[in-house]
Amino acid sequence: MHHDEIDNSVILCRACDLAVRRRALPSGVRALCPRCHTALYDAPYCSVNGMLALCLSAIALFLPANLFPVLELHFLGSIRTATVIEGALAVMDLGYWIVGIAVLVAAVVGPAMLIASILCQILLVKSGLQRPWQREAYTWLLRNHGIFSQLTMLEIYVISFLVSAFQLSDFSDIYFGIGTFCFTMLFLVTLFLQREYNIEHMWGHLK
Repeated sequence: MHHDEIDNSVILCRACDLAVRRRALPSGVRALCPRCHTALYDAPYCSVNGMLALCLSAIALFLPANLFPVLELHFLGSIRTATVIEGALAVMDLGYWIVGIAVLVAAVVGPAMLIASILCQILLVKSGLQRPWQREAYTWLLRNHGIFSQLTMLEIYVISFLVSAFQLSDFSDIYFGIGTFCFTMLFLVTLFLQREYNIEHMWGHLK
């Protein structure tokens, strides 16, 4: 796929069905329909270097988010802590294998694959994509990006442990630690990374 096939492709306005030729835009600029002024598409605000910074931030947050406890419960003199992985394993020990595996995939495996995929794409772009194996690897990552993105559901886990903390607060003391902070920040950084990632813009690097 070439750069011209993306930036100069014809798209239809979803409001008035006007055919508009797609053109390259500066960073952060949105294209509007000339007839009805409906937003058609926009360019990502982050450059490749900006997304690289987001990826590195996500990697820095990923390990403490999964290794440090997200909840600390004080109940009748005893203290119990749980990390994301321990929580998923505890659910599986209760016999809820599907739920436990879903937690591991959505909160650990999926985000790791998504961040690694975008990081590899960025590094390949910065390398110039001159060699055939680089272009093949880059194409494979782009084609499978949708799968990695769908597996990542950090917001579900954030909501679930906040709901659990609210329910447990009636009969025990709940404390949020560094794991909670890192996991929440990981969610925000990953959310922003997905917002700024533009698959068509990334395809455009295959010249």
